[in-house]
Amino acid sequence: MPEQPTADPATLLREHGLQVTAQRLAVLRAVANHPHGTADDIEAVVRDAIGTISRQAVYDALGTLTEKGLIRRIQPARSPARYEDRVDDNHHHLVCRTCGRTVDIDCAVGYRPCLEADADHGFTIDEAEVIYWGSCPACQEAAVAAASTDVDTISQTSTQGAP
Repeated sequence: MPEQPTADPATLLREHGLQVTAQRLAVLRAVANHPHGTADDIEAVVRDAIGTISRQAVYDALGTLTEKGLIRRIQPARSPARYEDRVDDNHHHLVCRTCGRTVDIDCAVGYRPCLEADADHGFTIDEAEVIYWGSCPACQEAAVAAASTDVDTISQTSTQGAP
């Protein structure tokens, strides 16, 4: 996964025409340190970092930073919106159906859009968003362990009830 150049958050805000505030700095840092966090996750991190902040202030900062292109908002189906600071590259996401863990997946093609529609209906297509779904290694292991426990329980019950 290509790494984004690290820039001073205050400088990034100024370069994008935004006033530098403690709230925006804290939200930007929280997204950078907790990629794919939900707004609630980001709010908890920001509150730990700077103390009192309203939920609305966090949502406002997330909206502004997204609008200005400093962070990216993704929203997998049946899941809350998630935020990341990996912007301006062509990558997708892999989401665990069980725990919701989300990881970045680089596009195999490497250019935008990495998929071609068979009909563009007059649109100029500049991006294709792909979300892969599956089970993460931890959830796979938990499922195997649970199945093993179920088999052991059934086996014990069968032998206890046998004449």
